Amino acid sequence: MTIDWKKAFCRCKRFSGKGPHAHAEPLTLATLAELKGYLDCVHIRHCLLKPYAEQEKYPLVEARELLPSFDADVYEHTGLPGFSLVALERPLRAFQEIFQYDILHGLISQGAVPASEACPLEQTVIEQNLARVRDRLPRALHDEFAARFGAVDFTDLEQYPDLLPFLLTMDRGQVISLDSYGNFFLSGTYASFPSDLDTEIKRFGVRIGKFAVGDDGRYERNRDFVYQYLMELYGFPIVSERRTSAALFARRLHKLGEAFLIRVLGQSDRTLTTIFSDPNRAASYPLVEKIALVSVDEDQKDVLRFLKEGGYFVDARKRVVIVRVRYRQHRFNPNNVRQDRALSVAWQEVVHPFTGRAAADLNIIKDATNMFLRLNDIVRGEFTGRIVYKRHEVVENTETDEKRLKFLYSWLSKHQRRIIGYSDEFYANVVKVLDNYLLNPDKAEALMAQGELFQEVWEKYSYIRQARKAKYLEDLEERVVRGKRIGHLEALKQAAALLNDLRFEIVDYFDELVAQVIGTGEAMLENAYLVRTYMERKDDDLTAYGLEIKKHYGKLVSLLDELRAIRRSRQEAAPTGDPGARLSKSA
Repeated sequence: MTIDWKKAFCRCKRFSGKGPHAHAEPLTLATLAELKGYLDCVHIRHCLLKPYAEQEKYPLVEARELLPSFDADVYEHTGLPGFSLVALERPLRAFQEIFQYDILHGLISQGAVPASEACPLEQTVIEQNLARVRDRLPRALHDEFAARFGAVDFTDLEQYPDLLPFLLTMDRGQVISLDSYGNFFLSGTYASFPSDLDTEIKRFGVRIGKFAVGDDGRYERNRDFVYQYLMELYGFPIVSERRTSAALFARRLHKLGEAFLIRVLGQSDRTLTTIFSDPNRAASYPLVEKIALVSVDEDQKDVLRFLKEGGYFVDARKRVVIVRVRYRQHRFNPNNVRQDRALSVAWQEVVHPFTGRAAADLNIIKDATNMFLRLNDIVRGEFTGRIVYKRHEVVENTETDEKRLKFLYSWLSKHQRRIIGYSDEFYANVVKVLDNYLLNPDKAEALMAQGELFQEVWEKYSYIRQARKAKYLEDLEERVVRGKRIGHLEALKQAAALLNDLRFEIVDYFDELVAQVIGTGEAMLENAYLVRTYMERKDDDLTAYGLEIKKHYGKLVSLLDELRAIRRSRQEAAPTGDPGARLSKSA
């Protein structure tokens, strides 16, 4: 049974003035935190729950869609609501603002005042606001809008839930700011957020070292990486103009030190994405949060039991809940094998549809068991669903080897960073499943018939295996392995063994990984303590332990020299002369 959306979040609907539901105090929202809480309730209720209740086949968000890196959109659901909104924790200064919008004015009197009680000047303000919004609405809604809001101050956020259906018909953004009394009100509509995409991509790319001024080749090779990384920092894949402009406007406001909130709902992603500043946190980037209707996996028995007992289901039959996810941004680190990781999940919670109470001790979207089960379903041909293969081809179900390989490619691309960083047990299970499918003698002919598609999957798999080793070498350089501190000797022994194995695996050669391995190995050799305590001293002055360290240090030097030689030969053999090119596709 689906909940009645009209009864959801009843605490969000406040009443003032006269009537049986009147409150002595009007709705007042003075901080971004208060405003965000109110908008969460209103937008969940009217933009998620209402469409879900009214559409028999509402396209629920899959849990994996809330995991970075974010998938490209599959379809544009034109029948669903979409909007953008900016809120500034200050009064607007119309001429000084860096964006365009239709200006609305709140009433001079503090609090909500019926038009019948307003002074002539306030009545004029109401009429001007009415005309300004009405002229931006579809003509068919003019009379209905005038009849509904011709006698009220709809800039008061108490009216916002009733005004929202009209605002959702506009292509451009809503604007909320503080009035002269320090309370938020609707101060503008039909806003355009500035988006200087070209400049931002180039500036960001130069800053992180992926671009160099005047180097066209380097720009061409790395543009997609920089573009995707920049967008992901603000919670989006490379998508529509609405979400791109919202991300770049948030970036600009944050640089200016503004206290702000930007919210976007895309018709394709069906997700409320909020980018907002946190006054308690000095950071390089604003916070990112997403809210969506998600169906909980039927294998999560304990979670389902808890949700049922707590009344968290929007639709118990379909296991639908309201999920809120907060993300953590990561500075770009060229020395990290997971250098494309711009965003990760900080925490997640399920929101109660009536009380707004949040259950935080649940794992709905970031569950390693579910990831592994989906991988099993894919290779067995039992997965039902759809993915976007290479951002342009929609693939449904996995009944053929071609579709399974396309699903595998997308699954490996989506979870690459997690496979590299998750536990040894999870990684061993992934390797077992993939090897049983990709190296199965009975499947060899069918898989090789797929030609380049099979090569792409194998190359992606090979990259992950080698990246896993590079990540482990990074742990050895820091001398913290699986959460435990190890000594210099053990770190050198394991590093030498790892590099020795890696030499025989680079028939599938990835220059960026080899470069990172060499860089990490050099960092180990340059450790000031090791050099001073062991390498600069004569053998006669060292203990047996010191001599052992010196021996393995020498092995590591030799292995790194060999890797450098391999890299040089590969670069010289590259047909494009591009040192970043993949030079082998062998499987």
